This record gives sequence, structure tokens and C-alpha cells, in this order.
Amino acid sequence: MSPARTWTLPDLAQVRMDGELPSRADLPTIFDQLDYQLACQAYLWALPLVSYAQWQNQHRKVFGANDFDLVHYVTYRDRLGLITANATTPYILNFIDLGNTGPLVIEVPPGHTAGGFSDFWQREFGILGEMGPDQGRGGQHLILPPGHPPPADADAYFVHHATGMNIMFGFRTLDPDPERARALVEQVRVRPMAGQAPPTRLISPAGRTWSGDQPRGLDYWIRLHDIYQHEIVDERDRFYLAMLRQLGIEKGTPFRPDERLTTILTAASASGELMAQANTFAKRFPGAKYRSDRTWDLAVQIEHSDQRGQYEDQLLERASWFYEAVSFSEAMKSTIPGVGQAYLSTYTDADGNWLDGGAAYVLHIPADPPATLFWSVTVYDASTRCLIDNEQQRGDRGSRDTELVAREDGSVDVYFGPTPPPAGETNWIQTIPGKHWFSYFRLYGPLESYFDRSWKLGDITRS
Repeated sequence: MSPARTWTLPDLAQVRMDGELPSRADLPTIFDQLDYQLACQAYLWALPLVSYAQWQNQHRKVFGANDFDLVHYVTYRDRLGLITANATTPYILNFIDLGNTGPLVIEVPPGHTAGGFSDFWQREFGILGEMGPDQGRGGQHLILPPGHPPPADADAYFVHHATGMNIMFGFRTLDPDPERARALVEQVRVRPMAGQAPPTRLISPAGRTWSGDQPRGLDYWIRLHDIYQHEIVDERDRFYLAMLRQLGIEKGTPFRPDERLTTILTAASASGELMAQANTFAKRFPGAKYRSDRTWDLAVQIEHSDQRGQYEDQLLERASWFYEAVSFSEAMKSTIPGVGQAYLSTYTDADGNWLDGGAAYVLHIPADPPATLFWSVTVYDASTRCLIDNEQQRGDRGSRDTELVAREDGSVDVYFGPTPPPAGETNWIQTIPGKHWFSYFRLYGPLESYFDRSWKLGDITRS
């Protein structure tokens, strides 16, 4: 591919007119602007698809996982490439191309698990474990590719109809005993409904460097072109696919952008990410703030797994969440006290300034956070949206930390900064000078005072 040339965004105000029409000599300027705008919008539209495609690529190229394996993320280092990973519980998952496997069977043993299946637009289409149809009793889950009829013996399975050819299968173990949890994971099997498959391997990242965040520059479009070759077309996306065609991305056609298009796509991926950052880190959705007197947002702006609103699909809400995070389930939007999770996010300090890795801050957490199970506060790198890769090799503090120090009234102060605070290291999360960061506050099993917003989490304040 041709190297990118220095390029300035075309200024349509400078287009010369020939009467009521643009000068023919300036038509290339107009078309450059048109293609650039198409690319910026396509960037935002494709964020969830490219995110999962990138992660699938890392599973295959870095970890050597095939369609029938599982990758087990246990350690902090394992999760450093995972966008806004939970730092407290392990992940077990893989990305599967049903075009390779055909109908797929996943055998799960009885036990305390929670998980499910989603397509590469990150729309959940099936649940397993304690919240699923097996209710933790185990069983065989059959995944049917789009349009595939159920088999004659469908009653022998929990049947799920995939909404895409590429899927993510993932789950977490809920048993606090690590040995029992590991034994359960080792019993999970992934196999085709018909024919033989190699044994399901449990693969560890084993400290290897990997990245699940969306690629930058032309690599973003290369990844998008590649996954498009292996995916079905949703009716709602046909206009966006027309945009891709104008940008040289077509099904069944190699991606070979010329110098002009390479330059435009490279610029548009940079501009698209700026738009994604603003759309995520300065949410302007109605009701995005958890409380009007605090900086904390409701991190998840998607309403339902199908990403559909009453009159329109949630394009920018989807782009916001899937720029900063991966996967969605209805449990993340729990409306029932004691069930599911709640995610609050903040990107600025109490004064409205981006959080600075070279500065010191404190977060005051009032007594009795409204969580049935536990709460945690986590720090993420603003550039990668992944766990902060600090010397501490720890990016969170929470109620499961036995060493966490509380005040006499039960409240907790958590400190952030490049060096330990005078209070010591116990409640401290190390940040990195020269890098911005943001934070999630998670509540597992949120209670009524979260839903009625009477519990008032402090802002992150410079100390």
C-alpha cells in the first residue's frame, strides 16, 4: 500500500464556483471531503465490530487459540490488554467463527457460573449459568448459525440462535474457591454438533503482550475489511455498507486503497477516535449523569442488548460504550435491587479537569455502599482504556480487600497518584505521570439507595 502523504482537511468554503455550480477543477476537493466524512461516520459505526475482531485476532495470532479453545484470564497481567476489565474476577472466553464450525455445542458442568453469547456487534443472544435456562445445573448449549434450522433432537439442548456468523462465548466462575473454580472451567467443552473436534484446550495468556483495543490508522480499516468478509449483513446496516464500498471495503474484494484513499482513511481514523473520545469521556446523552451534583456518569448508555431505541437504533450510545468497554448484558443495566451490576464512570476531577497521572487525588466513599456482594473502584489508562500498567500491578481497590482501611464511621478514602500518600499504600492506586486516566465504580448487587440515588459517592478531588 502507498505511504500516506501530508494531507489537510479540504475546506469547502474555498471551493470556487462556476455560476451556481462548483468549478469542475475543484470537484476533487469536494469528493475528498465527502469520503473523509463517510469514513469518520463509518469509524464510529464499526467500533464494536472492530473491537471484537481485534480481540479474535489476538486470540489466534498471539495465543494460538482455535475455534474450540478457551482462553483463561486470571492474573492482572493477563488482563492488561482487555478494555475496562474487571480486576477482581477471572474471564474465560473465546471468539468463534460459525462459518468454520457449523452448529456448535458447548457443554457446561453444574456449578456457579455466569456467562453467555454475543455476536460481533456485541449484542447478547443467549445466557448460560445461574442466570440462564440451565440455572447453574449445567447442560449442553447448542449455537445455531443465522438461518440454520434446529436439529430433530433439539430438545436435548438449550438452543440459541446466533445473530452473526462470528460469536463470543464467555463466562465467569462465581465460586470463591479458586481450586473448585478451576476444576469447573476444565470441564467445559466446545465441539461441533456433527463431526470431531480437537480437545478443548484451556490457554493462558502467560504474560504475553497483547492488545484488545481498536487498532489505529489504516490498521483499523484492514481489521474492518477482514471481519466483513466473514460476517452476514444486517438490513439496518446497508447504508453503512454503501459507505464502506466508497472507501474500498467490499465483500469479496481485496482491500487495496490507493495513496489518496490511504491518506483519507488514516486521517479519518484519527478524527474518528477524537469523536469517540469526546462521545465517551464527555457524555452528552440525556440523563447520563448519575447525580447532577457529581461528576459520575452512568457508564452504560445502551438500553437493551439489541441496541434499539423506540424510534432509532442507539448509534452514539453504542459507540460510547464500545469505545471504552467490551461486551454488554442486560445484567449491567439492572433495575432490581440486589440483582446484577451497576457501573459508574468518571473522567474528570471535581473541578472538571481530566484526571492527571502526575497529580494526587482522593475519593471519599461514604459508609455502606449499596452493594449486596461487593464494590470496587478501578483505574484505566485513557489511551488504551485498559487496566493501568503501573509498577504496583494493581489498578483497583474494593470491599473484598481484607487490608482496606476504613474510617471509624465506616467510610473509606481511596488515594490516587504516582507516589504513596501520607496515609500509606493500603488504600492507594498508583497512577503514571504523563498519562491521563479514568475510573469505574462498580456495585455488584446494587441496592435501593443506588437506584433512588440517595447514596452520594464523592468526586475524585485533588489532594
